[in-house]
Amino acid sequence: MKIAIGILALIFGTFLSAPAYAAVPELDMTNTTIGFFALGIFVLAYILVMGEEKLHMRKSKPVLVAAGIIWILIGWVYTQQGMQDSAEHAFRQTLLEFSELMLFLLVAMTYINALEERRLFDGLRSWLIRKGFSYRSLFWITGILSFVISPIADNLTTALLMCAVVMKVAEGDKKFIGICCVNIVVAANAGGAFSPFGDITTLMVWQAGMVAAQEFLVLMIPALVNFLIPSIIMSFFIENRKPSAMSESVELKRGAFRIMALFLLTIATAVACHTFLNLPPVLGMMMGLGYLQFFGYFLRMTLPGSLARKKAMAERVGDQERLKRLGSVVPFDVFSRVSRAEWDTLLFFYGVVMCVGGLGFLGYLGLMSDFLYNEWNPTYANVVLGIASAVIDNIPVMFAVLTMQPEMSHGQWLLITLTAGTGGSLLSVGSAAGVALMGQARGYYTFMTHLKWAPAIFLGYIASIFMHLWLNASLFDLYGTV
Repeated sequence: MKIAIGILALIFGTFLSAPAYAAVPELDMTNTTIGFFALGIFVLAYILVMGEEKLHMRKSKPVLVAAGIIWILIGWVYTQQGMQDSAEHAFRQTLLEFSELMLFLLVAMTYINALEERRLFDGLRSWLIRKGFSYRSLFWITGILSFVISPIADNLTTALLMCAVVMKVAEGDKKFIGICCVNIVVAANAGGAFSPFGDITTLMVWQAGMVAAQEFLVLMIPALVNFLIPSIIMSFFIENRKPSAMSESVELKRGAFRIMALFLLTIATAVACHTFLNLPPVLGMMMGLGYLQFFGYFLRMTLPGSLARKKAMAERVGDQERLKRLGSVVPFDVFSRVSRAEWDTLLFFYGVVMCVGGLGFLGYLGLMSDFLYNEWNPTYANVVLGIASAVIDNIPVMFAVLTMQPEMSHGQWLLITLTAGTGGSLLSVGSAAGVALMGQARGYYTFMTHLKWAPAIFLGYIASIFMHLWLNASLFDLYGTV
C-alpha cells in the first residue's frame, strides 16, 4: 500500500490565512511573450502529469522543472526592471505556503505508514473477507465504508484499502472488480468532501479560513446524494451471488489501536490550534509527531519484555510458526516511517504550488477570476470548475480559486469545495483515488470501465449541487443571489 501513503485524505493544503495566498503582481505580464511562454510551460507540464500512467514518468518531474522555469522568467523580467526584491518576496511567500504544506503532509503520511506497519488495514481487510458477504453486499459494504472512513483516513487511503478487499474476495472476476472500483472512487471522493481531513480541497479551504471545521458537516447530505445515486444505479448490475469461501487471519502488531488514537489526538490538536488559538494547524500536526515519537520510544523499551511473554506462551502450546514470527520482530522506528513517505507526492505539490503561485504573480489568475466570477454567475463558475477538476485535477483548481480570492458567499465557498472534491469522480483520472486504483486493479479497473458509468456519476454530481443549494440556501445571502 505504498501509494496509500501518498496523499492524505487524508492530503493537506496548509496555509496561514486567506490574504497570504497571492502576491500582488507589480507588472502585468499577461499579454507579453514571457507570460505566454510561462503559461505554455505549465500547460505542457500538466499534460505530462496527466499522461503519467502511459508515460511511466513520475508526476513530480515536469512540474518541478516548470516551476523553476516560470520563476526564473519572473526573476529575469523583474531584475531588468530593477524590482528584484518584489520577485524575491513573492517567491519566498509562496515557498512558505508550501513549507507548511510539506510538514503537515509529512506527519500525516508518517501516521498512515505506522498504521500500515502495525497491520491495522490488513486486519480490517481480513475481517471483511472472513464474513463471506455476497457480491451485492460487498458492493454496498465497501462503498459505505469508503464514504464513512474517508473523512478521517482520506479518500486515497480508503479507496486503496477497499480495493484490496474487493481484489482479494472476487479474484479474477473482472466485471465485478471494475464496477466495485468505480463505486469505491465515487464514495471515497464524496465522503472526503464534508470533512476538512477527507481531501486536499477541503483542507485547503479550511486552513485558508474560508470555512470552519464544523461547518463542512452541512455538505454531508449533498455528499451522500452524490454517492447514493450512482451506487443505486450500478447496484442493479451486480449479480447477487457469493464468492468462493476464503479465510485469512491477521494478527495486529502491538500498539496498532493506540497509534490510531494518537492520530485522532493529533488531528484534534491541529483543529484546536487553528480554531481556538488562530495558529497554523501545522503546529498541532508537528506536536502530534512528538506524540508518535514518545510512543515509539515506549514500544522499543518494552519490546524485550513483550517478546519474552509471547515466546513463553507460544512454547507452552508448541506453536512453532508463531515462534518463528516472533524471532523476526524488529523494533518500531518512527524515522523509518518518515523515510517511507511518498516523496514524489510532496515534490508534486511543491511544483503545483510554485507554478500556480508564479502564474498568479504574472497576472493570469486575476484575469481568470474576473472572467469566471464577475462575468459569470459564481454558481455556474463553481460547477464548471468542478467538472474541470475531472480533467485538470482538483489540486490546482482549488489552489487557483483560493489564490484568486473571489468575493463569494459562505455557501459558494462550500459549493466549490463540494464540486472540486466530487467532480473528479466523473473520470478515473480526475482524482488521486481513481488514478491509484487504475494501478492497483490494473486490467480490471480502466479509464473506459469508469467512463461507462459517467452519466450515472454526473446525475449524482448535479443532484448533490441542487441538494446543497436547497438545504443551505441561507448561506448564499451575503452577496445577493445564488
